[in-house]
Amino acid sequence: MKIAIASGKGGTGKTTVAVSLALSCEGSVAYADCDVEEPNGHIFLNPSIKGSSRFSLPIPVIQEENCNFCGKCKEICRFNAITIFGRTIMTFPEMCHSCGGCFLVCDQGAILEDKRTIGFVEWGNTDQIDFFQGRLRVGEAMASPLIKQVKKKAMEKEYDWLMLDAPPGTSCPVIKTVRDTDFVILVTEPTPFGLHDLKLAARTIFKLGLPVGVIVNKWGIGDEAVKDWCAKQGLPILMTIPFSRKVAEAYATGQALVQVQPELKKNFQRLLEELTK
Repeated sequence: MKIAIASGKGGTGKTTVAVSLALSCEGSVAYADCDVEEPNGHIFLNPSIKGSSRFSLPIPVIQEENCNFCGKCKEICRFNAITIFGRTIMTFPEMCHSCGGCFLVCDQGAILEDKRTIGFVEWGNTDQIDFFQGRLRVGEAMASPLIKQVKKKAMEKEYDWLMLDAPPGTSCPVIKTVRDTDFVILVTEPTPFGLHDLKLAARTIFKLGLPVGVIVNKWGIGDEAVKDWCAKQGLPILMTIPFSRKVAEAYATGQALVQVQPELKKNFQRLLEELTK
């Protein structure tokens, strides 16, 4: 099964749940950290990194001696990565989304292809988990292509379980992570902010038509508004994780939830059994 662990907002405990699920699995398991802007699963799993590959996207390079400055490449680019001033043409690689449109419309052979590195894919393992992650270069805005590459690398081999730790929010990187998964777990907290962003995330997953359930982390610090809303929506609450200062302190030192409270491992295992049914 491919399970995506997502959340409408950061700080709800998404990585806490994703790591705990990976550590609770029986059979072959892989963990893919798709939060490429700030991956942190490695802090808790402490994998041995075995390999790394550079990931680049194609960008246009203009050969002005062949260019007739017709402006077709500028017109097709919706991201303003190509600009023409009279007889001068300029490209802005950081704004290019590598759609390839400019290559297709140029009939002068004036556009050549170059590469721009946006990040790296890394892989390794612990004693029981195969580990994958992406690292987006600082300042880059194109997270989705790198996430796609991380998923591709993680799916080169078949596993009984693949845990995909999604970025927070509801934007393109989240969609790229959860798409084509078997189940989505939304992690939230029982606070007004948690409920607000849970609603946004749930509506996004509903539109994608994916099976979804909720895990409420830090249970006990707020009210039951999250529980009531989920009941009205027919959204199952799969598990609640009580708030614990001990867990928060351990988290700050890089310890996983099921290592601090091993009794919760059985709860995660029961959850995984239910998901297979």
